[in-house]
Amino acid sequence: MSDLPRKAVTRTAKLAALPLGIAGRATWGLGKRIGGKSAEIVGRELQQRTADQLFKVLGELKGGAMKFGQAMSVFESALPEEVAGPYRAALTKLQEAAPPMPKRTVHGVLVERLGEDWRDLFEEFEDEPAAAASIGQVHHAVWHDGREVAVKIQYPGAGEALLSDLTQLGRFAKMLGPLLPGVDVKPLIAEMRDRVEEELDYGLEAQAQRVHAEEFADDPDVWVPAVVHQCDQILVTEWIEGVPLSEVIADGSVEQRDRAGQLLARFLFSGPARTGLLHADPHPGNFRLLPDGDGGWMLGVLDFGTVDRLPGGLPATIGESLRMTLDGEAEAVYQLLRDEGFVKADIALDPQGVVDYLLPIVEAAEVDEFTFTREWMRTQAARIADPRSPAYQLGKRLNLPPAYLLIHRVTLSTIGVLCQLGATVRLRAELEAWVPGFLPDEDVSGAAVPAGSS
Repeated sequence: MSDLPRKAVTRTAKLAALPLGIAGRATWGLGKRIGGKSAEIVGRELQQRTADQLFKVLGELKGGAMKFGQAMSVFESALPEEVAGPYRAALTKLQEAAPPMPKRTVHGVLVERLGEDWRDLFEEFEDEPAAAASIGQVHHAVWHDGREVAVKIQYPGAGEALLSDLTQLGRFAKMLGPLLPGVDVKPLIAEMRDRVEEELDYGLEAQAQRVHAEEFADDPDVWVPAVVHQCDQILVTEWIEGVPLSEVIADGSVEQRDRAGQLLARFLFSGPARTGLLHADPHPGNFRLLPDGDGGWMLGVLDFGTVDRLPGGLPATIGESLRMTLDGEAEAVYQLLRDEGFVKADIALDPQGVVDYLLPIVEAAEVDEFTFTREWMRTQAARIADPRSPAYQLGKRLNLPPAYLLIHRVTLSTIGVLCQLGATVRLRAELEAWVPGFLPDEDVSGAAVPAGSS
């Protein structure tokens, strides 16, 4: 592979090959069945070929195509197993690897951004990338003070590619919809487009990472690498070792899975309360399990390019609606959702029907421990995505206010990863500790107010 393809016509042609290719393989599959092969065997072959092409196109293009693939990969646990199986390996690849930039391109960016003597900043610099993502790739190096560092280098033309890909993906969002049961693909892609400028700004990313690194500096459960140096298109941070979460999903022990799941939930809910920021890219490639020095594990967190700024932490409405839903307070839940814009003024719904719709989704918060499984996720997705079901009909009439869009996507994505892990998690404890409004008699900061206090 040469440089990142930048011309819109080239990228559009490659992306257009996805739906056309799906249609072509369906015709191929029909021919195979007519030729005598069973539908089951042909179906498996068809899904494997589709998965192979999906990774090839999205991985080679990087940019928005790969970013969409990463977002999609956390939802594979919602697919029926006979469909999910062939896609799982291909989509997981997108979380950890992609075809790299040529060495000459890497060196060109380093010269342009760090100067002709850029090598003087490093004791060592590895030309082969350690990881590749949607808009940049990471190189392992040793900084001039002896620290091991990760050097994140943005692909030339990444912004243009990102916008071009997401525009094209949006055009055939309906065709991609069946790959994500229960998730509306079009707003997902639109939200990614809205955040392109922020995603490309390594200055904003460095700022968000510094805030997290300082807040979690002495935390026994979460480690965030410190920022070492930042300039346009270059971000240097401390190096992080550990087991990628994608490997834990594939081969981890029960202990690792449960620990990773617990810490992921803790980071999701504690981050906004402690930093005023929500890490908004929770795919497995951005997390590592690290030894904690006492025989256990802590969570290493990477990539703060996409965050939601929540100065007051998560909105109290989330905690209050969760608590009241679990308590069966149908009228109160309905009124709160109307007040916050989840139910539009010109829509009338049955309050008990709304609670019945929400209860299965929040059942993990009803018990002290809950085991997230692919089967549970598939059940939820089928209930919400089946046009014949009452849940689908009600869900179509609910509205998601813009302020909650990213929170909703991050929460769904995190639940998708928990289901991939098959983790048993004490979710209720994290909600009680970090989510304002979940416990009764709370102030807006999320701290419990003693009985009788004003």
